[in-house]
Amino acid sequence: MSVITLVFAQLAPAAGMDCSKAASVVEDTICAQKPLYELDVQMGSAYRKLMKATPLTQTELKKTQRQWLKTRNECADDVNCLSQQYQERLQILHMQWVEAVAYQPDHIDKQVMQDLQQRIQDTGKNHPEFALEKALGAFATEDDTTSFSGDPADDSAYDHTLFPKNMPKGVTPDEWTALNASGLDADAEQGQARYTLIDLDGDGQRDLFISTYTGGTGLFSFYETLRRDADRFTRRLAPYDPEASAGSSLFSTNDRGANQSAGWIKSHGRMYLAYRNGSYGVDQVYLLNPLKINSQIPTITVRYDYQLTVPRTQHHQEDDSAYELEPDLQKALTSALIKSNAGKPLQPPSQTAPLCPIPASGAGGGDYYSYGASYYTMESVTDMSVIIDNECFIARLNNWFGSYSEKGGLPALLTLRKPDSEESVQSYSVNGRRHITQVSTSIGRAENGAEIF
Repeated sequence: MSVITLVFAQLAPAAGMDCSKAASVVEDTICAQKPLYELDVQMGSAYRKLMKATPLTQTELKKTQRQWLKTRNECADDVNCLSQQYQERLQILHMQWVEAVAYQPDHIDKQVMQDLQQRIQDTGKNHPEFALEKALGAFATEDDTTSFSGDPADDSAYDHTLFPKNMPKGVTPDEWTALNASGLDADAEQGQARYTLIDLDGDGQRDLFISTYTGGTGLFSFYETLRRDADRFTRRLAPYDPEASAGSSLFSTNDRGANQSAGWIKSHGRMYLAYRNGSYGVDQVYLLNPLKINSQIPTITVRYDYQLTVPRTQHHQEDDSAYELEPDLQKALTSALIKSNAGKPLQPPSQTAPLCPIPASGAGGGDYYSYGASYYTMESVTDMSVIIDNECFIARLNNWFGSYSEKGGLPALLTLRKPDSEESVQSYSVNGRRHITQVSTSIGRAENGAEIF
C-alpha cells in the first residue's frame, strides 16, 4: 500500500488497497492473502478514526504511520511477519484512539470516590466483614426502572432471543417507538438479551441498558448502554465511532468461577455503574461512567485478612456424607495454615526451597517445590507443607475468588498430596472470616471485565 493511499485518504470508504494497482512484493502478498487484506481494511478504518479524533496531533500520527509502513515493508512476502506488524500497529492505534476520546474523571467523580472510601471506613468500624456491601447499598439506586426480556427465538436450536414484538409493561408509547427505531435486533442476536430503561444522565428521559448472556466456556455476559437521543436510542460509542455496532460493551462478567457483580449507585447527582471484581483478600470497585468511554477509572480497593479454621466436620467428595476429622489431623492442617500466613494475602510469596525434603532417589526435585497445576475455576492462594504422622505432604489453599457470605464466610479448600507418590489427592474444607485491613483509592485502568477498552 502506498503512503498516499493509507495516510491521506481519510475520507475514503472503509476498504483496503486497490489490488489492481498493487506495485510491490508486500502489496501483492497482502492482496493474495485474505486475512492480511482484512487487516489492511481494519488498518484504514482505525487510522481514519484516530485522525478524526486527534486533529491537533495529526502531523505526528502521519509521521509514525509512515515509519510503520517502512517497517511493514521489510517483511516483504513473509505472511507471519506482515500479520504480526498489522496486529501490533492496530493495537497501538486503538489504544491511542481510546486515550483521545475517553472520558476524563473530574472533581465530582473524585469526590464520589472519596465519599465511598470514607463510608466504607466508617462502616468497617462496626461491620468489618460487610462494610463494602453496606456502603454500596447506601448509594444504591433503582430510580424509575423498567426491565423486560427478549422473546424466545423462533428456532429453539439458536441460543438467543429476539427483540420483543409487543410493547412490554412499563414502557411508554414514546419509548416503544424509539426502541423500535434503534436497530436492537443485532444485540439480541448475540445471545439471550434483557433490557432495562433507566435515566443515566439526569435529563428526564430514560436511557437503555442491555445485558446479553452469550455463554461460552466462561459463561460470559456483556453489558452495554444506549443514550436516549430524540426519537431513538444511540449507542454509547456512536459519537466517537460511527462504525460502532452491537457488542461494544461497557463491561462483562465471567460466571465460571469469577466473583464479579455490578449495580447502579448515585451520588452528587450522577449515576455510576459500580463494577465489582473480587479475589482472595481484595475487592476492587470501578466507578464506570455509564454513557462514556472509560479508560482512567475511579477505583476503590478494599483489602482483607482472614481468620482461617479447619472444621472438625468434613464431607466425603464422593457422596457428600459427613465425617469427623481426627484431632491430630485437624491440628496438623490448622498448624500448616497458620505457619504459611495464608490468612494474610498481602504478604508476597517467599518460597524458594522445597516444601518437603527431596529424597536421594525419586521423580526429581520439581515435584517438591509446589503443589502443581491449578484449575481455572478456582483461585490458588498459596502452597505449604503439612506434617502428618512424621510424613511431609504438599498442600494448596484454594478459594473461589474471594466469594463470601454472611452464613458461611469464605469457603476454601485445602488439597493435599504426597510428593513423588501415586496416592490419591485428599481435600479438606476450610472456613474463613474476614475483616478489612485497608481501603484505598486510585484512578487508572481497569481489568477483569471492565477493561473493554
